[in-house]
Amino acid sequence: MEPLAKLPVFFGLDGKRVVLAGGSDGAAWKAELLIACGATVHVFCPADHLGEVMRGLIETHAAERAARTAEEAAVRPGIIHHDHPWHVGIFGTAALALGDCETDEEAKAFYCAARAAGVPVNVIDKPAFCQFQFGSIVNRSPVVIAISTDGAAPILAQAIRRRIETLLPPALKPWAEIAQSIREAINARLKPGTERRSFWERFVDRVFREAPADGIAEQLVKDAESIAQAVEASGEGRVTLVGAGPGDAELLTLKAVRALQAADVILFDDLVSADVLELARREAKRMLVGKRGGRESCKQEDINATMIALAKSGKRVVRLKSGDPMIFGRAGEEIESLEREGIPVEIVPGVTAATAMAARLGVSLTHRDHAQSVRFVTGHSRKGELPADLDWAKLADASVTTVFYMGGRTAGAIAAKLTGHGMSPSTPAVIVSSIARAEERRWAGPLSAMPDAMAEIGYDNPVLLGIGDAFIKAKVETETSNLPDTESAVARAG
Repeated sequence: MEPLAKLPVFFGLDGKRVVLAGGSDGAAWKAELLIACGATVHVFCPADHLGEVMRGLIETHAAERAARTAEEAAVRPGIIHHDHPWHVGIFGTAALALGDCETDEEAKAFYCAARAAGVPVNVIDKPAFCQFQFGSIVNRSPVVIAISTDGAAPILAQAIRRRIETLLPPALKPWAEIAQSIREAINARLKPGTERRSFWERFVDRVFREAPADGIAEQLVKDAESIAQAVEASGEGRVTLVGAGPGDAELLTLKAVRALQAADVILFDDLVSADVLELARREAKRMLVGKRGGRESCKQEDINATMIALAKSGKRVVRLKSGDPMIFGRAGEEIESLEREGIPVEIVPGVTAATAMAARLGVSLTHRDHAQSVRFVTGHSRKGELPADLDWAKLADASVTTVFYMGGRTAGAIAAKLTGHGMSPSTPAVIVSSIARAEERRWAGPLSAMPDAMAEIGYDNPVLLGIGDAFIKAKVETETSNLPDTESAVARAG
């Protein structure tokens, strides 16, 4: 996990005593927030120093308190004003302490007094004297979302909150209340792990699709009983082949993210980025089954056997593959082995490297002026050489866009084969290494210069080769973008 600036903790304040020193408008907002959480807020501030908002808040709660019985007043949250400054004796039994201090000297004194009393403390707008911070809040209680920038950019946190507000369904609050009401019943009917996750995933799908209907709580409990019966009957898990895309986590599909969030075990390739894995469920077991050309790799038979064994033990398995699992990902072999064992398989497509390359270069692979078709070709066989059965005469047609996968080490042989079968040495070609990653490198130039450019880029990272008239635009853009004015210029992305 990446380092966290602060630990996000949701702290229960129902029925707790909180002390607040000061009476500004900022302090009043904090008091309202604390009261909304069920706290009784004791404000320590001379009456003539109270701001207008704080004064109105105190008067409103005083009137409400006066209308209650003594028993109600003792348990209901509210605000109690103490008409004098704070002192070191106010912190006893307090759950939290907040100070609205004008000077650093007063802030330090308040901070030290609260710390000495063992009370977590926050001095408003003075990060140096805060043990905890308030973030921007999206309130759909019992769903509460808090956003923090560790004090670096409060306006950014507010902008994030506004964006989140637009994404949440209007009926989120009633759905959350329903979830709260049925939780014990669900836990009594479903076992921890796969059964419960299956139920709650279906529940969440409904939350984002529809408003809750009358009687839905009872129906959901019946659904849980059906899940329990189905799991007991099958006794096996399932496997989902998921495309991780070229590396940028933002290119994942929503369905891919949901699969990662639901997985018990994730078998991932060497090329899957850490950013993508970061989106997986924290409790999911991660197993590297790296397959990478020119390096030691797990045998495909072992990967198949591992998936089968895990699924038969009732696990939800995600086989996470770089790019799209159905394009040069050996997905066919994995699907066949799973189906022979009667294990359910689902496929979630991903952005394949060729389309990611086209997007990064701003090139249409089927531009109507240059190409009417596109083909994806493997650049090496099982032996690490060019495949023996490729039709080079057809591949030498520059009006068809050709993208070679895994062709870095065979780039020289590819160029020789194509030119030997009639393709012009001046045909536009591109090389992109580590597509959509921080270390991405690009080259564009004539086919004849491709082998030397490949040697300059290097063979350590995954590479795509693009050849054909469709890459004329990429060639022009690369040669006119502050690069050395040579046909074999190599550019670092960004």
